[in-house]
Amino acid sequence: MKIITDERCAGYSSYGHPENPRRVTATIARLTEQTELPLTWTLPGEVSDEQILRAHAPELLARLNIPEDFDGDTPFHEHITDYARASAAAALDALRAARDGKNAFSLMRPPGHHATRDRAMGFCYLGNIAIAALEAVATGAKRVAVYDFDVHHGNGTEAILLDRPGVAFFSIHLHPFYPGTGGANAGKNCFNYPVAPSTPRETYRAILARSLDDLKKFQPDLIAVSAGFDAYVRDPLGGGILEVEDFHWLGQSLRAFGLPMFSALEGGYSRDLPELIFAYLKGVEGK
Repeated sequence: MKIITDERCAGYSSYGHPENPRRVTATIARLTEQTELPLTWTLPGEVSDEQILRAHAPELLARLNIPEDFDGDTPFHEHITDYARASAAAALDALRAARDGKNAFSLMRPPGHHATRDRAMGFCYLGNIAIAALEAVATGAKRVAVYDFDVHHGNGTEAILLDRPGVAFFSIHLHPFYPGTGGANAGKNCFNYPVAPSTPRETYRAILARSLDDLKKFQPDLIAVSAGFDAYVRDPLGGGILEVEDFHWLGQSLRAFGLPMFSALEGGYSRDLPELIFAYLKGVEGK
């Protein structure tokens, strides 16, 4: 398993904000001390403007340099363009690792799946997984599946990938819930699996299983995973009901496809996040 990360992504924060440096630093510490999984660690490379602009409008790149908050959830930080570009670059590195036959996880911040073509929002500045999926298509992939199990709908990924040839988007999320989208399928290639608040855990798992069955029917040649861990029962923001073993099962289920696959961190704000990620990675590795 290859982990793409850079502790420098912990270099920005806002007091009291749930998307904080500890999400990455505590996970690095947990993965470093464990002995069950053989891991290789690499720093992210670079992402070009061309790669970003497949997913985003030039105006968004320019806006990232204006020192004004984007919304109440998404503050401006000094050098946020650099942090966002590094996170997108890590997703591209994870894509390359998957194509080389390695499982890969981008352990970076900021997350990305709420960033739309022209707007940073929901803690997200650039659409990391969408940038990587479009790079895959542009470089020869025929059928790319983006699978998003974050408790919040990946509205930005959906908006970017809507009706794009060669790619399909599958999102399982609470609804109604932030950001208020994802109540039904969109276009020809965006498939949503809304889960009502207070849904029993067994039902949530059944909806996840149905989405995986539909992903299989798409017959992808590559799977890109938006790995959000805020559907966890003790997440302070998520309102979910899943347990640690459910994330392990998700990793196992995605491994069972036997396809090139990579994952990028999205949400997950509990103190147990390192254990949730570790459980998921063990599932992906068949442990």
